[in-house]
Amino acid sequence: MPRTIWSGAISFGLVTVPINVVGATEDRSIHFHQYHLKDGGRVRYRKVCELEDREVSQSEIGKGYELTKTQVIPITDEDLSNLPLPTAKAIEIDAFVPLESIDPIRIAEGYYLQPAGQIAAKPYKLLVQALGRSAKVAVAKYAWSGRERLGLLRVRDDVLVLHAMRWPDEIRDPTELLPPPTEVSDEEIEGALALMDTLTVDQLEGPEFQDRYTEAIAQIIESKREDKPLPEAAEPEQPAQVLDLMAALNESVQKAKASRSQDTGPAGVHDLPAPKKGTPAKKTAAKKTTRRRPGSA
Repeated sequence: MPRTIWSGAISFGLVTVPINVVGATEDRSIHFHQYHLKDGGRVRYRKVCELEDREVSQSEIGKGYELTKTQVIPITDEDLSNLPLPTAKAIEIDAFVPLESIDPIRIAEGYYLQPAGQIAAKPYKLLVQALGRSAKVAVAKYAWSGRERLGLLRVRDDVLVLHAMRWPDEIRDPTELLPPPTEVSDEEIEGALALMDTLTVDQLEGPEFQDRYTEAIAQIIESKREDKPLPEAAEPEQPAQVLDLMAALNESVQKAKASRSQDTGPAGVHDLPAPKKGTPAKKTAAKKTTRRRPGSA
């Protein structure tokens, strides 16, 4: 059972849902320690007081805000738990919005919200079912780790999930990263769509969605433990400079086609659309639009 990160309540109008917050994800990465190369001794970081030039224990350490180089304002855990904010002890729902209206770049880590005892069971289930029927997500505010945060509440397998969200001013403006002005033909767009269609899957499952980096690290550790030769690294393909987009798209579709046919057979694999000879791209697009217009012949 994952440990409780925070305990409080969800505030939904006058309805209160006592909850415990637990982590929704796990870190499966392989972690390393630092060692002295000469003798293999463990290298550790120690907390040292700059004034007394000695290591201090955790019980001697507190938080503080540096007002000036010589004046520090101490801040205790009790100060933070008694902030003059309603969100210091509750996750306050402020609005409900369609999920597609939220830019995914604003969504961060996720947490499961567990009902805290029998008294929370009914209001918890009420919020779960109401969110499910509405097909919307809740936007809430809460205060953790020294700051007020924005959050997104949704349902996953009948359990409430809270996603941390970034504030609007935390998202950088990407306009300065736009490429120089250029034109893309309809045939090139259709080629890209064909490649996307070939690579479309129903679920993110299978060997291509496994953490191969962690597996490779585990192989190296096992080889060294048993004093065996290290596994040979495959030569990475060097990306070629794309001079002909249509040729690159066509080759990509054929490669994806061959790969998919080995795993699942020919179903779901699409050919690149044949270029339309003698018909300008813009006229082709206009013709398609005309066919979709209601009442057209």
